[in-house]
This record gives sequence, C-alpha cells and structure tokens, in this order.
Amino acid sequence: MNRRENLKLLFTGSVGTGLLLAGCSPEEQAIPENALLAGGTIGGRTAEEKQRDQELLSETFFTEDERKKLSTLVDIIMPKDDESPAATEVGVVDFMEFMMKDQPGNQTRMRGGLMWLDFEADEKFGKSFNELSESEVITIVDEVAWPDSAKPEYEGGVRWFNMLRNLTCSGYFSTPEGWKYMGYVGNTPNAWDGVPQEVMDKHGVKLEEKYIPQYLKPEDRGTIIQWDDEGNIIG
Repeated sequence: MNRRENLKLLFTGSVGTGLLLAGCSPEEQAIPENALLAGGTIGGRTAEEKQRDQELLSETFFTEDERKKLSTLVDIIMPKDDESPAATEVGVVDFMEFMMKDQPGNQTRMRGGLMWLDFEADEKFGKSFNELSESEVITIVDEVAWPDSAKPEYEGGVRWFNMLRNLTCSGYFSTPEGWKYMGYVGNTPNAWDGVPQEVMDKHGVKLEEKYIPQYLKPEDRGTIIQWDDEGNIIG
C-alpha cells in the first residue's frame, strides 16, 4: 500500500466512517449536565479542559510492545515520501495514546486488535508480530486492509484496521505537516486579488482600472471602506 491508496480507501467510503473516530457508547454520548464545562472563551479552552488534558497526558495506556506494533502499522498507512514525513515522525502514535484515554470506550477493541496481531503472526509464521519481517507484516496487513476483498473470517480484523486507519489519518492531518500535504492554508480574510482573469474573459467583462488600487490588501486589514451617496468608493 502507499499513501494515496490509503487516502483513496478512506475517502471513497470503503472504510465506512469519517476521519474522526466514531462509535461512542451510549454512556459517552449522554454527558450529564454537571459534567458540562463553562467559563471558557470563544476558540479557547477552559481551565477544566486544560486540567483534564494534563491528567490524561500523565497516564499511560499503550505498552512499549503495543507502541512498536502501532509504529509499524501507521508508517504503512502513512509512509514517508518525497512530500511528507511518515506518521511516526509527526507523533501519530502519541495522538492514538491520547485518544484511547480521551475515549476509553475504544480501549477494549484497540487492545483486542493489537493482541490479534500476535495471534495471526503466530498462526502464519510461528512468532510474535514485532518479530516479523517487513514482507511478513504486509502479508497480515493485506488480509484486513482491503474491505471489499477481505475474507469473511477477517471481518473483525477489517473493522479494527478501519479504526486504526481512521485514527492514523485523524492524527496525521491534524498536524502542520498534514495541512501542508493537503494544501490547506486556512482562512485568509481581507486579502483578495479580484475575480480571476479567466472568469472575467469567460463572461466578457473587464474591471475598470480605477478599482484596481481599491482591492483590500493584507496590510489594510481592519480598515472599513467608505462609500459616497452614489455608491462609489471614497479614497
């Protein structure tokens, strides 16, 4: 598999869910009223949220053996290429560690899948997953990475790998490196170079020269434009 094949799987619907991990339990969905946090600022985090983050970060979920398995798998899902770093290089395993503590309802199936890797490795090659060669790892991954062609007996493994792939992409594309790979530049308000010339040509219109200097430039952000009584820009 390569990076683009994985993204195609993710976005064509074969994986089933979206980027964010889905499937919260009813208990997690029904947040009691007294658990709701208040006192924050728009776009910011409350003191309670920051405290909870620190508590989660102070705990450990994955063992070193499990982290090694995940490191192998996430770099298969999002490998390093000429454009971007590998998943492990941008902290995707650390992201998964946090998510397992933030959404504990997913801990059992995550750990179950990691245990299944050792079972499958022992069945096929007589050793643990972390002892496998690269080609042996791919043999196991290929059994569960392609939902449309997977054998019925691997249905559980497919669901688990789907979750793993979703988490990998969620973690990867929440980093600056992931944004750069997608070409995401964020909001760029108050900076406009006008209607593209090809659009103007298509509709047979031309911008009057007097309006060209009036385009709002980044250095003019915050300046409120003024109009006269006849609808003309002043200044």
